[in-house]
Amino acid sequence: MLSTSTLLAALVTFANAAALTGRVTCPNGGTVSNLACCPLLPVLEDIQKNMFGDDGCADAAHTTLRVAFHDAIGFSKTQPSFGTGADGSIFIFAEKELSYDANLGIADAFNLEAPFISNHTIGVADFIQFAAAVGLTKCPGILRPTFMFGRTDATAAAPDGTVPEPFQSVDIILARMADAGFSPAELVALLASHSIAGADDVDPILSGVPFDSTPAVFDTQFFVETQLRGTLFPGTAGNQGEVESAVAGVLRLQSDALLARDASTACLWQANVNNQALMASSFQKAFAKMQIVGQDASKLVDCSDVIPQPPALPAASAKAFFPPGLSVKDVEQACATTPFPNLPTKPGARETVPSIVADPATEGACDDDGAGCVAKFTKS
Repeated sequence: MLSTSTLLAALVTFANAAALTGRVTCPNGGTVSNLACCPLLPVLEDIQKNMFGDDGCADAAHTTLRVAFHDAIGFSKTQPSFGTGADGSIFIFAEKELSYDANLGIADAFNLEAPFISNHTIGVADFIQFAAAVGLTKCPGILRPTFMFGRTDATAAAPDGTVPEPFQSVDIILARMADAGFSPAELVALLASHSIAGADDVDPILSGVPFDSTPAVFDTQFFVETQLRGTLFPGTAGNQGEVESAVAGVLRLQSDALLARDASTACLWQANVNNQALMASSFQKAFAKMQIVGQDASKLVDCSDVIPQPPALPAASAKAFFPPGLSVKDVEQACATTPFPNLPTKPGARETVPSIVADPATEGACDDDGAGCVAKFTKS
């Protein structure tokens, strides 16, 4: 099997020699803007049909997104031993990295993605980030992600401690993200991903508990609801990294609650409330940056045209609201310069938000402690 680097080099050489312009036709009949992007088309066809299917913005989408961050954040501007960023190490060295506490639950992503990686020629790092970008397009409200192709796969595991933990202080989380190259504003932008995410490893008796009341759409409700006064737990109290939420069935991470209320990030957080355009554009830019952390961007090929167009967000879903029974009186105001928007309250009785249904493909031989997390991957 050809390595990704060999295949890319051959395709790029051919493309340059032919002086191709505009769109070109790939061996499978599809068209792309750059011949080097052709290897992505069979991957796209396969995962669209067999990984995501007709599930929409569901468990597979949020699973692929989570592992993309956990892999990419294995990077430091000051400590080279932290790893080479978006390099696939989290799967290549899964038995080690998935044993870290911060990666609890990433075994689901390994079970979901490993069979597909083994069946295609692209590298592990590229596959992880490509699957995440395609998965995002299942979620209404997302702006079409960009995608750069040609990452160098890892030759060593990232150490423990690169992934921020939900029980850590704001100062510790901001310092870790800054060392990886991200500003507080970019961190807040990336956390918009929690709008379509759920927790599988915070409460031991629950799985797939969403972080807001509308996990099937990428909307600003996450930024509204994390700012409301917490009154209940979806499961058991006392779990490390979890605090009370305002909506039944919704889990609130301690880190999200602190960032929503800290003087250094509160106004950045609140700015997203009922501002779908800001949230979507900020996330698109921060996600693109995250996807190439630690990689040499000059050696990557822009294959953004391979990524499908996401479904449009219905106009009604773009308008934020207070959940039933709650109002601006329940807001714990933290931004000192701008009042919290006065939103309408959704009519009806208070409800319990259902958990995200687990994708059966996330079950497999790979366990949460890293045991059994091995596969024959193609490495660049």
